Amino acid sequence: MTEPTFPLCEEHVIDATLKWVDDIVIKHNFCPFARYVRTPNQIRCVVISGDAGNVVRSLYDELRHLEENDKTATTLIALTHSTIADFNEYLDVLAISDNMLHDWGYSGTYQLASFHPDYVFDGSNVNDAENYTNRSPYPLLHLIREADITRYMKKEEDAEKIFSRNIEKAQELGCPYFKGVLDALKKDRPAR
Repeated sequence: MTEPTFPLCEEHVIDATLKWVDDIVIKHNFCPFARYVRTPNQIRCVVISGDAGNVVRSLYDELRHLEENDKTATTLIALTHSTIADFNEYLDVLAISDNMLHDWGYSGTYQLASFHPDYVFDGSNVNDAENYTNRSPYPLLHLIREADITRYMKKEEDAEKIFSRNIEKAQELGCPYFKGVLDALKKDRPAR
């Protein structure tokens, strides 16, 4: 197992991730559901510094946590292993995680959303502003209850309109804005 090239303080990763939720996701309404769970502090954020095997074990543990704890609405799993910093490696871990979700019988109950500092939508150019709707300070797996999505969608327009609005907002704000916010969130990261 390769150690991360830069040791990260777990507290910093959690703080930066939750600040990203506030300053990007909620502020710009990229996920209309986030505001409903952020204020009552129902977002769980955990940090996994291990490799893909550790991520899969932690994913299962977090699914069990959600099953057993109704007060936790959603879980953000921050991945800090150096190999997962590579977007293609992250996509491999995401595919494995998604397959395991299915194999464990959680498809239709939970879904995974994906966020990464170098996120690129399929068919987009790496420098397209729309990618910033899914760029986070650290690689993330986001576990969401399907029932919550269904409930919140009753209060919002359809998902395609949300996606289109997000692209427009990202283009309006521009890459330099998002890069500045993400860089500031990662700045001054303390070592362990």
